[in-house]
Amino acid sequence: MTTEHIKMPDIAPLARYLADGAQTVFEYPFPIFASGDISVYFDGAEQFSGFTVAGAGVTEGGTVTFDAAPAAGIIVMLERRMPLERLTDFIEGGDFSARAINNELDFLVAAIQQVGRDQASMLRYTDDEEPASVVMPTKVQRVSKVLGFDGDGNPVAVSAEGTMAAPNFTAAGTGAVARSSTSKFSDLISVKDFGAAGDGLADDTLAIQQAVAAHNAVYVPPGTYLITSPITVAKSKALSGAGQKSVIKCNSAAFNAIEIPEGYARIDNLRIESGAIGIKLWGRDSECVQNNIANVNIAGSATGILLDGHNDANKPCYWNNFSDILIEQPGTHGVRLTKSGAGDAPNANRFRNVRVYSKGAGTTGSGFYVEHGGNANSFIDCEANVNGPTADSCFRAGAGANKTLLVNLYTESTNAVPNVKLDAGSVETAIINLHAQSDGAAILDNSGGNYDAYNAGSPEKNRLRRTVVTDLKATLMRFDTEFINAAGTTNLDLSHSVHIVDATAGAITVNLPAASDAPGVEMTVKKKDGTSNIVTVDEAGAGNGPDGNPLQLGGDNDYVTILSNGAEWFITSSNRMAGNTRFADTTGIYNIDMAVDTYLISSFGGAVTAQLPPANAAKAIGRTVTIKKTDSSANAVTVTEQGGAGPDQSSQALATQYKAITVVSNGANWFVVSKY
Repeated sequence: MTTEHIKMPDIAPLARYLADGAQTVFEYPFPIFASGDISVYFDGAEQFSGFTVAGAGVTEGGTVTFDAAPAAGIIVMLERRMPLERLTDFIEGGDFSARAINNELDFLVAAIQQVGRDQASMLRYTDDEEPASVVMPTKVQRVSKVLGFDGDGNPVAVSAEGTMAAPNFTAAGTGAVARSSTSKFSDLISVKDFGAAGDGLADDTLAIQQAVAAHNAVYVPPGTYLITSPITVAKSKALSGAGQKSVIKCNSAAFNAIEIPEGYARIDNLRIESGAIGIKLWGRDSECVQNNIANVNIAGSATGILLDGHNDANKPCYWNNFSDILIEQPGTHGVRLTKSGAGDAPNANRFRNVRVYSKGAGTTGSGFYVEHGGNANSFIDCEANVNGPTADSCFRAGAGANKTLLVNLYTESTNAVPNVKLDAGSVETAIINLHAQSDGAAILDNSGGNYDAYNAGSPEKNRLRRTVVTDLKATLMRFDTEFINAAGTTNLDLSHSVHIVDATAGAITVNLPAASDAPGVEMTVKKKDGTSNIVTVDEAGAGNGPDGNPLQLGGDNDYVTILSNGAEWFITSSNRMAGNTRFADTTGIYNIDMAVDTYLISSFGGAVTAQLPPANAAKAIGRTVTIKKTDSSANAVTVTEQGGAGPDQSSQALATQYKAITVVSNGANWFVVSKY
C-alpha cells in the first residue's frame, strides 16, 4: 500500500494493445493500490507469470514489463480487478485519519469503476424504453429452445427448428473448415438422442441398446440410466461416459449390466451399479479379444468383471485390457476368470490399477479369482481389500490357473483371510512384490510349491524353482532340513535336501526318490543317535540304493551325501565309504601309480617288484600308500623306488603271505610308517 494518497480519475480501469512481437513494456493509465490488482490477459486468457508490475500507488498508473515480448498479433489486455470487500473498520472514539477515509473512498470508487466496466459490455435495453418483462422464461419452458422475442419485444422461448442453418460451426485454429450443424452433431451420438431420460426412474434399456446398435461410438451424458436387461456392446463399438456422474444402473441383481460377446470394443468413464455381473466378456458371437475397459467404477454387482472362456475354443477370451477400475462391494468376486463350457481358458489378459474394495459388504468369494486361466494373465499394481468374516481370499489361483503373474499386489483383510491362495492344480504362479496386510497367510500354498515368489511371502520372502545361476555370491546358505524319528520306512520327497534321522525308537529305512525323478538333486542323510539301531539308505521302488546297494549308517553321526544323474544315485561323500583298494595278480615289475591307497598284490606266478614313483614326484609328495602280499607262495613282493634307494633308503621285501608295508613321501625320500 502506498503511503501517499492517490487520486481516482474518471478513466475505465482497462487498457488493450495489439502486440508487435518486439514490445515488452505496456502502460496502464489508471491507478492501482498494489501490484496484485492488475490482471493480464493474452487473447482473453489470463496470465499469471512471466511479467512484473510497476507503479502501484501512483495516480497516473504504471507499467507491465514482460520477460519476453508477446507474439505479434496477440491482444494484450491490462485490467484492474480487485476483490469487492472491506477489510477495515473505524474504531468508535478513535482517531479519525484523513488518509484512512481517503483510502476507503478510493477503494469504493475503484469498485464502482470495476462494476461499471463489467456492465459496459452487457446487452441492455435502451434508456428510453420501459420493458414489460426482464425475466427469462422458466427452465421447463426454455429447455431445448432458443431465446427469442414476442410481438411486444419481451423474451420468450422459441423452437430451435430452422434456426441453425448450415454451415454454422467452425472450429478455432488455423486450417479449420466450416461444417453444418448436422455434420457436427453426428460426431458424437448420445443415448439421449434415442430417448434415454437418465433420471433414474424411466427404463432407458431400449434407448441405450438402440444407440449402441446404430452407432460405433455412443456417449452417456451425466445422469442415472435405469436398465432392465443387459446392454450388449458388440464388435468395435464404444460406450463412453462423463465419469462417476454417468451411471448405468440395473433395477435388480437378476441380470448382467454390460456384456461384450466379441472383440475390439471399448467401455470407459462410466459407473455401473448392481446386477449379477457388472461387465461380462465372453466369445458368444466371435473371438472376444482386444477389448479395452478403462476408468470404470462398478458398485454392488455380485461379480464385478467376469471373463468366460465359454464353450467354443475357436472363440477365445484373449488379450483384453483393464485399467484404472474400482470394483466396490462385490457380493461374490471382484474379478473372476473362468470357463463355463468346453472353450479355452482366458489367456494373456492384462489388469492394471484394478482395485476391489468390499467396503464392509459381505463378499463371499475372492477379490480376484483365476479359476481357469493360462499363458500369463497378469495383474499389475492391483489391490484386493475384502471383508474378513466372509471372504475366501484376497487373490486366488484356482486349480485351472496356469502361469498367472502378480506384480505389486496389495492385499488386505482380517480374520485370517489368506492374502494369496494357491489351489492344488494351479501351475507356475509368479508373485513379485506382495504387500500383504491381511491377518491370514501371505501365501497359502496348496499347489505343492508350484510357484515362484520375489519379495513376497512370509517368513521366506523369495522362492525360486529350477533356477540357473551362472555367477553367484552368497553370504549365507540355508538348507531345507527334515527331522525323522519314526521307526519303520520313510519315503523322502524333493521338498528337503538334508535329513537328520534319530533311530532311538527303532531301525529306520530311508527311501530316496527314484533317481529318474530327481536329476541333479543332491541329498544328505545323517544318523544322530548313539543306539545300535541301523539307518538304511535305499531307493524307493528300485531297491538298489546309492552306488547300487543299500547303505547302512550304524554309528552316531554317520552320514552320506548322494547325487542323482537321472538314472542312478551316487555317493559323493560319506564316513561309510568303501576302501580305496586295487588287487593285482602279476609278476615282474609292477609300478605303483598312486591312484589308490592300498595295493593287494599276489606273487603266486612269480616274484614281483612293486616300484614306487620317485619320492619327489608330484603325485607322491605327502601321500601314504600301503602294499600287501596276499598269496601263500615263496615268491617275494619287493618294494623299491624308481631311480632311488627305496623306503628308508633300501628295498623292502614282503616274503610271506599277509606281510604288508605302509610308506609315505616327504618329497625327498620314502619312509616306512609301518611294516608287519
